[in-house]
Amino acid sequence: MGKVGVTTAVVCAAAAAAAACAVTALVVRNRMRNSGKWAPVAAVVKELEERCATPVGKLRQVADAMTVEMHAGLASEGGSKLKMLISYVDNLPTGDETGLFYALDLGGTNFRVLRVQLGGKEGRVAKHEFEEVSIPPHLMVGGSDELFDFIASALAKFVASEGEDFHLPVGRQRELGFTFSFPVRQVSIASGTLIKWTKGFNIDGTVGEDVVAELTRAMERQGLDMRVSALVNDTIGTLAGGRYYDNDVVAAVILGTGTNAAYVERAHAIPKWHGLLPKSGEMVINMEWGNFRSSHLPTTDYDQALDNESLNPGEQIFEKLISGMYLGEILRRVLLRLAKEASFFGDSVPPKLEVPFILRTPVMSTMHHDTSPDLKVVGTKLNEVLGIPDTSLKTRKVVIQVCDIVAKRGARLAAAGIVGVLKKIGRDNAVKDGGRTVIAMDGGLYEHYTIFSECLQCTLKEMLGDEASSSVVVKLASDGSGIGAALLAASHSQYLQPVLS
Repeated sequence: MGKVGVTTAVVCAAAAAAAACAVTALVVRNRMRNSGKWAPVAAVVKELEERCATPVGKLRQVADAMTVEMHAGLASEGGSKLKMLISYVDNLPTGDETGLFYALDLGGTNFRVLRVQLGGKEGRVAKHEFEEVSIPPHLMVGGSDELFDFIASALAKFVASEGEDFHLPVGRQRELGFTFSFPVRQVSIASGTLIKWTKGFNIDGTVGEDVVAELTRAMERQGLDMRVSALVNDTIGTLAGGRYYDNDVVAAVILGTGTNAAYVERAHAIPKWHGLLPKSGEMVINMEWGNFRSSHLPTTDYDQALDNESLNPGEQIFEKLISGMYLGEILRRVLLRLAKEASFFGDSVPPKLEVPFILRTPVMSTMHHDTSPDLKVVGTKLNEVLGIPDTSLKTRKVVIQVCDIVAKRGARLAAAGIVGVLKKIGRDNAVKDGGRTVIAMDGGLYEHYTIFSECLQCTLKEMLGDEASSSVVVKLASDGSGIGAALLAASHSQYLQPVLS
């Protein structure tokens, strides 16, 4: 993984700083109450704080609801808001894999092609290379053949640049792991039909088609002899990459622009699985947990309005509370109300503050982490992004307070979701004999928004207790969707079959 996992116990050393922040916030609120001018501001912030509250009792209700929905989603198709998709990944990488494998990672306006040379337990990932390619906008709304021909062409050029450090045994076909981060109805490890496009893609001809077959035909048109060994999404890739380096990894969570989770389930605990039980006795489940919803989730009028105005109202409710796509937008909506109802930024409402999604979560993070005495960074960002100059220190402190409420609600709910998964697989109690329960984590929100990730870690410890949390490790896994897909191509290689039979 390349990055050292941090246990919940270590990170919670930051709790003292968090307590100091809470005291500061209390002082700010008290001062605001003492000033009639700031009373409307204080009222809006107080209401937000109350509606976003996540006491540990409520978080346990959320975790229990997550576990219940997991059971329901495994019992039958459509039985839950959680899709609990069977991934057909029943052999996670072990570290013994050797050889040359490719990956294609398609999940947005760019895609990546990647190759790895695996050297078994000793050599591990001996060498890897990748290239990133931008998809021209017209291909995102054009024909299916045009899109896949463009991708296959880039893949063929990448294969042609294969250096001497990469070795394909004579007589073997190149094999590829295909990370396809769009909704797919999977029917085997290497086939799945597209349910719908998202993220700005809209190509009618592909919906209902097998995306592996589409890619394979395009590769054949390019004269590229390559077999797709595994079709996965980025979360399962992260789980595979995590397990490759650490055999104690049992689940993966993505906390980035979007969010999702995948975990290793006992095959006999999946009532809706009607096929032969895999020899491993295990099956990776893609939860699609962004679509989780529960009456226990603490929501606000801002969340309801955001959902109503979204492209998918009523869907992805959990994602809209905790992921990087939406945290900055929730902050903008709160600031807009403060501007309209409490003249927070002066007598007029700043025009840019009316623009949806203008305030992105990385900007929110930058402001939230400002430790300068005069909160200069907050003032600079308000001016640069929203065109609001000359804000007072008191105004900037309120902005920080709103960031804190919104971000920590998201982090604590994400932690509750993780506890729900751990409960489902019986890992929410202390592990005997010094065992570990490792969660592979990926995504820019978790990696770069330090206050968010530290709050998540502390909340895990708060919910699990000292003894159980001491064996739970959250490990940052970089590039799971790339290398993880190549590793899954290796663990599901056609050339392994004689050995397994």
